[in-house]
Amino acid sequence: MNDDLFAAAADEVRLRRAPLAARLRPATIDDVVGQSHLIGPGRPLRALVETDRLSSVLFWGPPGTGKTTLALAVAGSTDRAFEQLSAVSAGVKDVRAVTERASARLGEHGRGTILFLDEIHRFSKSQQDALLPAVEDGTLTLIGATTENPFFEVNAPLRSRSTLFRLEPLDRMAIDELLRRGLQAEAAQASDDAIALLGDRAGGDGRQVLTALEVAVALADPGAVALEHVEAALGTTALRYGRDDHYDVISAFIKSMRGSDPDASVYWLGRMLEAGEDPRFIARRMIIFASEDVGLADDGALAVAVAAAHAVDHVGLPEAQLNMSHAAIRLALAPKSNASATAIWTVRAAIRDGAVGEVPAHLRDAHYDNASFLGHGVGYDYPHDHADGAADQQYLPDELRGTRWWHAPDAD
Repeated sequence: MNDDLFAAAADEVRLRRAPLAARLRPATIDDVVGQSHLIGPGRPLRALVETDRLSSVLFWGPPGTGKTTLALAVAGSTDRAFEQLSAVSAGVKDVRAVTERASARLGEHGRGTILFLDEIHRFSKSQQDALLPAVEDGTLTLIGATTENPFFEVNAPLRSRSTLFRLEPLDRMAIDELLRRGLQAEAAQASDDAIALLGDRAGGDGRQVLTALEVAVALADPGAVALEHVEAALGTTALRYGRDDHYDVISAFIKSMRGSDPDASVYWLGRMLEAGEDPRFIARRMIIFASEDVGLADDGALAVAVAAAHAVDHVGLPEAQLNMSHAAIRLALAPKSNASATAIWTVRAAIRDGAVGEVPAHLRDAHYDNASFLGHGVGYDYPHDHADGAADQQYLPDELRGTRWWHAPDAD
């Protein structure tokens, strides 16, 4: 009895001294912030938890998006026992011990067990294989968490027995709610500018923003958190970057690349990153630019822009700034042509204005019985039958024959 009292007291002390992010972890999924696509009303994960039909799952998402929080909340929303391991420190022996306890619990009390395995991608193939029998026969319900692509880092047999849920970076509304809860937990107040800067620099990472808030509160104690406290906590200086700046700076960035000025391009890129602009938004704009403004003048530019966007998702900041700078400078230095963009803009405008026509009979689908009876495909000249791979035949509708949509940059 005394041991239980001492253990409870020790747990209470640890909780009081725990980081703010740990203290704010919710007990049930109703209190989870963000990830509404998974736990909103009628969404898949909520439905599985509420009906107590949760099977093994994998939570995949960037750091600070709530994988551990969600696992603990799921456990708190069911009657199953909960065990937790970290793949960083656990081994096969630990997995077997958990499995034995789960088997005994199931046999003696009919109670299932959830095993939360954090950083599951750190487990070797043999360690992951050790989980398979218990997962397969239902002794354990596995919740695995990973920041890495599970299709590369989790064994196929284990992955096939689990439902994959992708967690997204927290949006601004979720970040603001976390900050509100954090201030309440710390019994602190903060200026609007301080809160805005914390939100701007969150990058969708809830744990990071709560850590910064906790430091800022400590620096401000006993007063309210001001802008300078947040700047000190983040190790950065706030830049003025409001709604107008969002549009103006991205416009300057695009126009600098279009004007083939690499120095201005990388400057505006840096301005956006320093202000906490969403790097995925910047990456999307570069992909669009690669086809709209570079186009066929340099086919490789699109591949570079897409690769930079993948780097943002798979590498993340700060390292992905290197890939973004690479892409921005390459796009600025590339030869420019908007001919392919103009072609699709022009043709769609023409179609809206009534430039439509029937598909010529020889171009129609002929891959079914009696198509030739309708004249479909009859007379089609297969280009690969020609030495130069081209067949001189009509491809546009009769009404539009001879119309030109594509104009090469040096054409009349």
